[in-house]
Amino acid sequence: MSTTTTTSAAHTAPTDTAPTDTAPADTAPTPEVATTPAGTPYADAARNHLWGHFTRHSVYEPTGSGGGGADVPIIVRGQGHRIWDDRGKEYIDGLAGLFVVQVGHGRVELAEAAAKQAQELAFFPLWSYAHPRAIELAERLAGYAPGDLNRVFFTTGGGEAVESAWKLAKQFFKLTGKPGKHKVISRAVAYHGTPQGALSITGIPSAKEMFEPLVPGAFKVPNTNIYRAAEGHRDDPKAFGLWAADRIAEAIEFEGPDTVAAVFLEPVQNSGGCFPPPPGYFERVREICDRYDVLLVSDETICAFGRIGDMFACNDFGYVPDIITCAKGMTSGYSPIGAMIASDRLFEPFRHGTTYFPHGYTFGGHPVSAAVAMANLDIFDREGLNAHVRENAPKFRASLETLLDLPIVGDVRGEGYFYGIELVKDKATRETFDDAESERLLRGYLSRALFDAGLYCRADDRGDPVVQLAPPLTIGEPEFADITSRLRSVLAGASAHL
Repeated sequence: MSTTTTTSAAHTAPTDTAPTDTAPADTAPTPEVATTPAGTPYADAARNHLWGHFTRHSVYEPTGSGGGGADVPIIVRGQGHRIWDDRGKEYIDGLAGLFVVQVGHGRVELAEAAAKQAQELAFFPLWSYAHPRAIELAERLAGYAPGDLNRVFFTTGGGEAVESAWKLAKQFFKLTGKPGKHKVISRAVAYHGTPQGALSITGIPSAKEMFEPLVPGAFKVPNTNIYRAAEGHRDDPKAFGLWAADRIAEAIEFEGPDTVAAVFLEPVQNSGGCFPPPPGYFERVREICDRYDVLLVSDETICAFGRIGDMFACNDFGYVPDIITCAKGMTSGYSPIGAMIASDRLFEPFRHGTTYFPHGYTFGGHPVSAAVAMANLDIFDREGLNAHVRENAPKFRASLETLLDLPIVGDVRGEGYFYGIELVKDKATRETFDDAESERLLRGYLSRALFDAGLYCRADDRGDPVVQLAPPLTIGEPEFADITSRLRSVLAGASAHL
């Protein structure tokens, strides 16, 4: 399948149910054509100069040049779980931007925290120096992390955190007398980032083929998509989870335990459509990693900071990794930051002599981003967002599961405020769509239809076709019902477009 993703957006939504510190937004922006400082309409300037990420630009080229003739969607403002485009149209943000805006849009106190810090100390690196905000945030993150994960290495995002974790794993084993341990194991269809190392760990072949050769030493095992499991495992989640975990042990044995450094796993796998861990899965994985002296890396770029419930999703699922990688929700997207959080054991070889970790980022632990992260986490504490997610997640799931009566909806899965809806060609046989059908379904119909129905979410075919939802953590039952209603109106007509 193609790795191109499609996002869609739209009209109205009720007020967030959790408390917010922002004034209500009763009016949309004036629907007049805005221009850049050079006097160019924004849509034209975007088409001519902006290179979008993971974007098919042909759809935005003029029709006469062979393109689709569509305008580039331009989002100009947000408030709570709502966003507006440059024409004044209102949308529900059903994806929290990109699994990011946990506390919702328009939080004035986060903007004020950024401005205050920029006035005091706009920038200083962490290269042999420190500054108060990075120190405070490191201490706070270590307090949320389980076990002895007390050492925080700041990055600029999740992919860089994954890159840092693989490099740390390699160096740690070199420093502790096991220089052959350098390989990593991850899961099929899993996405771990775009840097060359993180892309090697990623399990989506079509996302990698244009950039090969990549970093060698990355190997894949089956994921935990029980909907696509063999018939003997579909009705026994625990047996399936143990089977999937044992494939990791099998891969370590095949490659040689003295060559494998780490296993990278998301608590709930994103790509493919929100695969939660079956019962007993992570318990067995932890046992396997301990048996072979392999590091367990919990990639929580999406799942951390309340997306599943706890600040770190490994706590939700009851396992203690050796490293956590995280980013996105740490600042709710108000400023970029990421982190690798490592155990005291992994830091020990770096405590003495001339040994150091020859790795870093200019903007890692940026003072402004760290200040915004602290203010963002204050909102979590003040408004009880983690408890809010834990209380309301079953209601969100129940609302989405009402869509299972539609012929095209094969499965609804996920945890917390993070769900995937898998679309099927034949519900009885679980037959999926071929590439051409998926193209017509996702890009030929769903993208525009979801936009028109009033929902910004993700229609994704990295694996079997799914619709993904990860809204701001502030919403509740009225918004669940609204999102589900909009999805039903679109999905009910999907089959007619195949």
